[in-house]
Amino acid sequence: MPMQTGAQAPTPAQMEHHLRSANAVAQRALAAGHHPFGALLVGPDNLTVLAEQGNVDSVNHAEAVLARMAAHQYSAEALWGCTLYTTVEPCCMCAGTQYWANIGRLVYGMSERRLLEITGNHAENPTLDLPCRAVFASGQKPIGVWGPVAEVEAEISALHARFWQRGAS
Repeated sequence: MPMQTGAQAPTPAQMEHHLRSANAVAQRALAAGHHPFGALLVGPDNLTVLAEQGNVDSVNHAEAVLARMAAHQYSAEALWGCTLYTTVEPCCMCAGTQYWANIGRLVYGMSERRLLEITGNHAENPTLDLPCRAVFASGQKPIGVWGPVAEVEAEISALHARFWQRGAS
């Protein structure tokens, strides 16, 4: 499914703004006792935030929960022009959920590999080293991907470093 006619790629300033908003969602998830991951769904205008979601638990990641909710609320055609913003590169479960929900674009702040460097062999985050681009490349839809975004990566990694070094709960 090609990009919708008139769908513009997000600008670097829009990416930074929405990733900082997603990081605020991650901070709220942390304050609620969850792992610090946050995601936003932004409309085709690259401005309108349609949904936000923090991490719930080890099988209900922010991105997957958001994508499932969006798939129930919006048509596949409408979602194709939307962008999922997430603090950390989606794992293969979340990338697959985004693919099946038909969300056409993704912007992430920090790579999954960088998260693995921070968490190490932490029992609560047994990271799969499978980039989302590899998941999407295995499909039939051209999901647009931007990330990591250097301008916000340090802010996101700092939140994770504080969380994982103190011992996740």
